[in-house]
Amino acid sequence: MKKLIISMLLPLLCFMLPATAGEGMWIPSLLEQMNEKEMRQMGFRLTAEDIYSINRSSLKDAVVLFGSGCTAGIISEEGLILTNHHCGYGQIQAHSSLEKDYLTNGFWAMRREEELPCKGLTVELLIRMEDVTGEVLAGITDKMTEAVRDSIVAVNQKKIIDRETKDSHYTGKITAFYYGNVYYLFITEVFKDVRLVGAPPGGIGKFGGDTDNWMWPRHTGDFSMFRIYAGKDNLPAEWSEENVPYKPKKSLTISMKGYEKEDFTFVFGYPGRTQQFIPSWAVSLVSEVENPVRIRLRGRRLDAINQFMAQDPLTRIQYAAKAAGIANGWKKWTGENNGLKRLGTVQNKREAEREFSTWVMGERNRKTTYQGLLGAFEAVYKKMTPVSLAYVYYTEAGLGIELVRLAGRFNKLIMLSEQGKAVDEELSRLISSIPDFYKNYNPSVDRAVMPYLLSEYATHTDQAYLPGVFAEIRKKYGTDYQRFTNDAFQESMLVSKEKLLDFLEHYKPSRHKKLLKDPFVRLAVSFSDTYREKIADELSGYRDITDSLQRVYVKALMEMSPGKRFYPDANLTLRVAYGQVMDYTPRDAVHYDYYTTLAGILEKEDPAVEDYAVDPRLKALYQARDFGKYADQRGMLRTCFIATNHTSGGNSGSPVFNADGQLIGINFDRNWEGTMSDINYDIRQCRNITLDVRYCLFVVDKVCGAGHLLNEMKLVY
Repeated sequence: MKKLIISMLLPLLCFMLPATAGEGMWIPSLLEQMNEKEMRQMGFRLTAEDIYSINRSSLKDAVVLFGSGCTAGIISEEGLILTNHHCGYGQIQAHSSLEKDYLTNGFWAMRREEELPCKGLTVELLIRMEDVTGEVLAGITDKMTEAVRDSIVAVNQKKIIDRETKDSHYTGKITAFYYGNVYYLFITEVFKDVRLVGAPPGGIGKFGGDTDNWMWPRHTGDFSMFRIYAGKDNLPAEWSEENVPYKPKKSLTISMKGYEKEDFTFVFGYPGRTQQFIPSWAVSLVSEVENPVRIRLRGRRLDAINQFMAQDPLTRIQYAAKAAGIANGWKKWTGENNGLKRLGTVQNKREAEREFSTWVMGERNRKTTYQGLLGAFEAVYKKMTPVSLAYVYYTEAGLGIELVRLAGRFNKLIMLSEQGKAVDEELSRLISSIPDFYKNYNPSVDRAVMPYLLSEYATHTDQAYLPGVFAEIRKKYGTDYQRFTNDAFQESMLVSKEKLLDFLEHYKPSRHKKLLKDPFVRLAVSFSDTYREKIADELSGYRDITDSLQRVYVKALMEMSPGKRFYPDANLTLRVAYGQVMDYTPRDAVHYDYYTTLAGILEKEDPAVEDYAVDPRLKALYQARDFGKYADQRGMLRTCFIATNHTSGGNSGSPVFNADGQLIGINFDRNWEGTMSDINYDIRQCRNITLDVRYCLFVVDKVCGAGHLLNEMKLVY
């Protein structure tokens, strides 16, 4: 493994000059030192401590990590939380059936007893964060291998977490920043009793559907409401009828005053992942190798899913959440590639790398320390490309077949059976989980996409990483993957829930050989064996090398530009992004305003297209101009707005604030022209799309009749 060649212990956070206003995802505990002055110059009227404080309640006490990848804001003293419809979509779908189609008709609990428990859903609340870099890197030297370094870091992290969470109900985690140059400790509370309170009808919550996803102008009422429950001591607790609504230290104040162009605004949430520091070779790998494959394979899967959803109401419910997840990535990667090409990101990175090389060669110590860095990047990404491509085909083609993913669940049962160990516990787990899979499965979808996915997998994967099962298929079927698919569905017990459950309920370890003969189990075993034996370790090794190179590179970039302020890449930790409400021009002769109104929904209406079917209650209110207190100063009902805040995946559901720290909207997307912002932010094109909170409350109150919930909220006019 590559040796570390420099010390990582130099200070990294004392930079004086601003990055481009509107760019950046900033650490909340450092706002006072790094951002408050600029924020005030842009119009911010509070203090950094109003956003993040450990001495008194602050906005951080009302912002939670929702599930494993979204954000939500606490909007009442009774634990009511507001997030996106698409963040709550899986839970809404789980509670839906043909008889209770909450995806289409929406759901609102009119009494607390009607709020629906959400199995497996958690929210995480930050108590405090602390720079623990010195402790984490204690004992690290520049002579260590990455493996030794990682082991020491892991031991140091455990010691810190154990100390800081001892004799408490808190959870601790330590996260690396700047590729391991800096480490922060996060102490959190994790609430496990979260209940669905309400969701608008699908024609509002998903208005525009996949057609409008990642697009502006936007008119989507993308919100849902949940409630956090706690034990009677107000501490996190497992679900219980005895639990009570959580009493937060802070709940958000909601502004009914709205916003205008160039108003200051900020987003507080959990952005998922950005890669602003990666070199040109990494951008090429993403944009020229990985993304095109993902886009092509997901496009084919979506075509099949949409066809069957259009034909059958049950399939529409079964695949609603799946289709949304597949489409989200497909459209994002498409826009990302377009944006990277338009900005010339690869070429710009290469020019910056040439400047870096000139800087390195300009001084002896720099030359000694950094001279081979860019060459090492180029070499490792060249070696990494075929295995990265194999990984993409494994995940998008191999695991794109749903029955293959189901078959993969039997790996542990097969292993225990072969080893002669007890299988009862594993059998019980499998039997209890099987019905959930079939509840949301239509075999016709798999049959439609499987021949194509297998053909693509076999044709475009380097032979060194191709699963052995393809050799077996070729012996009998050649490249006729349609005939193989037909036979697999004819022979497999996994196609039928009843046959599979009967097999498992009468299972004995000696019968594992029958499992291994099942065509989908054979596929799953071969795919997973190849991934485990040929892909995972090699890819992990390359990523270890690139991470260690990135750590050196980031430090060098900071050394090269000592007057520049660097914000860390997003890593699903709490961040602040700030900017201005702003319009934009995506291309020649096209200009987009900074907000949309309810009138645009009626302009888009098309009863023949599901994405643009308008809820009749919404239409009636529009025709009557019955907007009530939710209208703007011009008497119109605004639906969404855009700003220059730098956001990423994970910011979905993030509260969006005005200069006074009052909630004005819920972040739910980026514009398509700006999806490359995870790699290359461009203030001219990058916009975060936000649901106007007044439209949200209008829907709750006047469309869905759940106005009682507003009585819990603090509204200012």
